[in-house]
Amino acid sequence: MNYTYMLQCGDGTYYTGWTNDLDRRLKAHNEGKGGKYTRSRRPVRLVYYEEHETKQEAMRREWEIKQLTRAGKEELLQKKMTGSR
Repeated sequence: MNYTYMLQCGDGTYYTGWTNDLDRRLKAHNEGKGGKYTRSRRPVRLVYYEEHETKQEAMRREWEIKQLTRAGKEELLQKKMTGSR
């Protein structure tokens, strides 16, 4: 399984990425071994993820989420909280 995920960084910003091992990737981010963006913004916490069958689908969705404004990302998180998509 492949995942597209969004983290909330210690400074309140969002980071979006993809992985095939969500637990390992989250641990790496919090140890400073994840993305360059998150190294100086720890701790990070997982606030959103989606499952995808293929790496290509996960990467495409990562790109789509990265195109959203902060308000758009927060709307996506709100939809998750209410159970709709």
